[in-house]
Amino acid sequence: MEDFEFKSIIKISDRPELISRAAAWFSDKWSVPQSAYEKSMREAVSARGGVPQWYVILDNDGNIIAGAGLIQNDFHDRPDLAPNLCALYVEENFRLRGIAGFILNFIRADAAGLGIGRLYLVTDHTGFYEKYGWSYLTNVNDNHGVPERMYTAGTSLTLL
Repeated sequence: MEDFEFKSIIKISDRPELISRAAAWFSDKWSVPQSAYEKSMREAVSARGGVPQWYVILDNDGNIIAGAGLIQNDFHDRPDLAPNLCALYVEENFRLRGIAGFILNFIRADAAGLGIGRLYLVTDHTGFYEKYGWSYLTNVNDNHGVPERMYTAGTSLTLL
């Protein structure tokens, strides 16, 4: 296990030079076309606040080891349940270090600063998001009609 201490999350809107690399990384993890991530990340840069937003954490060598996004809708049939935290991923050799929780809390606090009071996310995990203050809300259907679990959390957090 690599000796690593994460210090901060990078908002892609603050570091647009990372767009291509971050889009490729997310695409590799989630099998969504790289161009879709690039488009969303460019929207985040041009909007400079609000939705969408994208976040990454780099290791000591500058490699992306974790990330997530905040988008309007994460491929489900409930557009009223928005915005959605999406694409949360931590590289396997960096798991179990609190990085996912750090990202979840950071995005909730960032969303609060953007005037967003509530976030949603879809997942097939049970028991994971509850550890970080998220609550199961309902089932939604993905774009193929497959049921997914929808979670929600308020954003009134402060960063530590």
